[in-house]
Amino acid sequence: MENTQLSHIDESGAAHMVDVSAKDPTAREATAQAMVYMSQTTLDLITSGEIPKGDVFASARIAGIMAAKKTHDLIPLCHPLPISSINIDIESSGDDRQPALYINSTVRVTSNTGVEMEALTACTVAALTIYDMCKSVQKTMTIGDIKLLTKSGGKSGDFSAS
Repeated sequence: MENTQLSHIDESGAAHMVDVSAKDPTAREATAQAMVYMSQTTLDLITSGEIPKGDVFASARIAGIMAAKKTHDLIPLCHPLPISSINIDIESSGDDRQPALYINSTVRVTSNTGVEMEALTACTVAALTIYDMCKSVQKTMTIGDIKLLTKSGGKSGDFSAS
């Protein structure tokens, strides 16, 4: 059952940053996913390294890592975190009917608040970077299926979308 209380809203309905100072720091991890759907031709150009702007995978990984580290600057009321590790994994779907790239981001921290937003931000910005790198080849690519896959640690415990 999901928590229906909004932790970022106070008794009067005003937005506020949640005070996490009373929570104990624990090891926390979150993995999120985004998809970039494209034509097989575009996917072939990416995997063969023939996109004119350069190495799509390297650029997307770096962008995702940088974005995770800046999540608190992008998402209002999000705490800055001392991130321990960020991993961005990009794979092709293997589905010829709907060619796509899966972007999975895993973020780890030892802190008193979770890293779900950092993982979601990382895979989303990596997906946007793939679009930017490849838009000269295909403007009709779509980004979607952005979701939290797993999280561990913290008061609410473990979560798995599967």
